[in-house]
Amino acid sequence: MTVEVWTFILVIISFMGYLYIGWRSRVKDSKGFFVADQGVPAIANGAATAADWMSAASFISMAGLISFLGYDGSIYLMGWTGGYVLLALLLAPYLRKFGKYTVPDFVGDRYYSNIARIVAVIAAIFVSMTYVAGQMRGVGIVFSRFLQVPIETGVVIGMIIVAFFAILGGMKGITWTQVAQYFVLIVAYLIPAIAIATIITGIPIPQFAFTFSDIVEKLNQVQVDLGFAEYTAAFSNKTMLDVLFITIALMVGTAGLPHVIVRFYTVPDVRAARYSAGWALLFIAILYTTAPALATFARYNLIESLHDKTVAEVQQLDWATKWEKTGLLEFTDENNDGRFQLTPHKKTDKDIDKETDKETDKDIDKETDKVINEIKIDRDIIVLSTPEVAKLAPWVIALVAAGGLAAALSTASGLLLVISSSIAHDVYYRMIDPGASESRRLMVGRVMVGFAIAIAGYFGVNPPGFVAQVVAFAFGLAAASFFPVIILGVFDKRTNREGAIAGMVSGLLFTTVYIIGVKFAGMPTWFFGVSAEGIGTVGMVLNLVITWVVSRMTPPPPLEIQEMVEDLRSPLAVPVPISDIGEEELD
Repeated sequence: MTVEVWTFILVIISFMGYLYIGWRSRVKDSKGFFVADQGVPAIANGAATAADWMSAASFISMAGLISFLGYDGSIYLMGWTGGYVLLALLLAPYLRKFGKYTVPDFVGDRYYSNIARIVAVIAAIFVSMTYVAGQMRGVGIVFSRFLQVPIETGVVIGMIIVAFFAILGGMKGITWTQVAQYFVLIVAYLIPAIAIATIITGIPIPQFAFTFSDIVEKLNQVQVDLGFAEYTAAFSNKTMLDVLFITIALMVGTAGLPHVIVRFYTVPDVRAARYSAGWALLFIAILYTTAPALATFARYNLIESLHDKTVAEVQQLDWATKWEKTGLLEFTDENNDGRFQLTPHKKTDKDIDKETDKETDKDIDKETDKVINEIKIDRDIIVLSTPEVAKLAPWVIALVAAGGLAAALSTASGLLLVISSSIAHDVYYRMIDPGASESRRLMVGRVMVGFAIAIAGYFGVNPPGFVAQVVAFAFGLAAASFFPVIILGVFDKRTNREGAIAGMVSGLLFTTVYIIGVKFAGMPTWFFGVSAEGIGTVGMVLNLVITWVVSRMTPPPPLEIQEMVEDLRSPLAVPVPISDIGEEELD
């Protein structure tokens, strides 16, 4: 059977499984909808957290970024993995002990202010919508290539599937669907990685093949022969300062991601939250330690398969012609020699005039005389195309497609619930209609999920960048908005509502303006050359400083709030009771 037939079969089987789980997990009350009745076992929550965490950026795009950036691509491994450790050890247990339903819920109650709650809601929606745009693009890419349908059609199919189990089952349906999606995506990632490692190095374990074989030395030499820097050369694509700032932004952004934090509200108690964090870290590490190896194998195979091939030879590559139809792989014979080379050459004035935002082997810098290549490869296709390039069995190629869809849909569903709960719970119920019945709260939550899915679909069709880039923006926004007020809210009882509001607004505005200005308005990277992906670190520091200073210049929090923070940090204190969803409004 062809790849397309196998893909159709595996996608249908996996989607039917997700729909069945969503149907069996349907809920009838708001607690089940927002926090899965707080009854998810630790190991299951660990798998669901890993699936929620390992989005299309991790599955589809991260290895592609490492493949193109080499050493500098380690920022994603260090930032995302280190950030999860930071979240699991430093924040998750305290947030679970606090007992709220959402991050804006924590902010609103800890800072005794509905204004702080509204700012947190805006930040949560902003971060989640930016993040979900990358997931929808991932869904569209997979459908476009493997089922030969337009990207728009693929996005719509993904929207329908997510809508079913998210609207029907809420967090409960999402959680158990994510458990299934984790096992789909991890099997889909490991099987081709193991097969390719065996073919290239003779060592079946990708991590060992990457570490103990000579594949890295071979790739370094190939890179140099083609005129590029060595694959393992440090700071050849990004400056040292930018690497540092992006890593920090990804790390603290992880600790502020609302769709990951909410996963720790779904377990029975603080002990289960700690155990689920450990399980999740183990599940995440399986993929994250495989990604550098897969990236190296992919880079080596692509060069061997495409460099210096004639037009006729490229046309005989079925996988290349199919990816070319998606617009994510392009061949241009710039020097008219009848061959396609990865050897870089200088841009001409004509090249610069026609330059677009398409990604190439080298980062495009319109202010300097960089290089271009005759083979333009979108970074988001690296993982998806690698099994085809390695000539693996059609069912393996199709399995990777199913895994990519599982990664994108699992994270998208979590993000959509964050958007829904931010509006339905934190705004509608906590501020507009505290007396709303259980059925009305549930209805508003489901309507908000549907509304969020429609917006996410639009961004999937009109994405603002490639998957991991868009996700990096979301991490920067989370770092600049949530991390300081959460960390100070737990460990500094003197931090008050005035400081939290001023800090969140300042950090979010600064980071948003910088990202939009640099990526969409032609603004130079004026802050010491720090990129839009790394500016969240500056926004975080700005937020932290302003929150601390303003808190010291204004009256301290009420005594009961300070005592609550003391109890929150004490392991022997009675846990802070879970707030009744119907508690009275704050001032």
